[in-house]
Amino acid sequence: MTKKGLKLTDILVTIVIAIAFGVVYILWGPLYYALTPLGLHLNQLVYGMWFIAGPAAFLIIRKPGVALLAEIAAASGEFLLGSPWGLSVLLYGVVQGVFAEFIFMSVRYKKFNLSVAVIAAIASCVGSIIMDIAYGEITSLALWNLSLLTLARLIGSIFFAGVVAFYLVKVLEATGVTNLVRPVSSKDYAALDKQDDFR
Repeated sequence: MTKKGLKLTDILVTIVIAIAFGVVYILWGPLYYALTPLGLHLNQLVYGMWFIAGPAAFLIIRKPGVALLAEIAAASGEFLLGSPWGLSVLLYGVVQGVFAEFIFMSVRYKKFNLSVAVIAAIASCVGSIIMDIAYGEITSLALWNLSLLTLARLIGSIFFAGVVAFYLVKVLEATGVTNLVRPVSSKDYAALDKQDDFR
């Protein structure tokens, strides 16, 4: 039987993963700003990297609350490292984490495939757009311009927070690292029982 609750180990591992992504987040800023002058919202194609912590952490640890905790911790790390967006990154982190968490909750934390990762990425993207509207960042854009921004951000979100997150975890699975932090399932116990039968 798999225990769903977060243990101290789960929390610490999630925070470590999130801090690593927090460093990536802060280093990602210059690339975002380098693309900004090019126009056509090309910078939004890399925006999805800021959503990767939640889906990646959940796919690794596979427990409720991990995606939200990871996004908050990553945003906190980014803030402490000197994010140009200041405290607002924490609010964005919370909202993006909540939206991703909602997707994992909707499948009862039992699906860990690419589709779920992509949908969680899309949900985080929607959360970020809501925050942009709340902050008045994009409300002055014409409809066609807003649509272009949304499409570009959506594409980037699917790629980075969905596809990249999923295959990054697959690479980690191949090394066996994820087995150290995932809860033991009934399948694991069954495998052990089979080994005992051969002794």
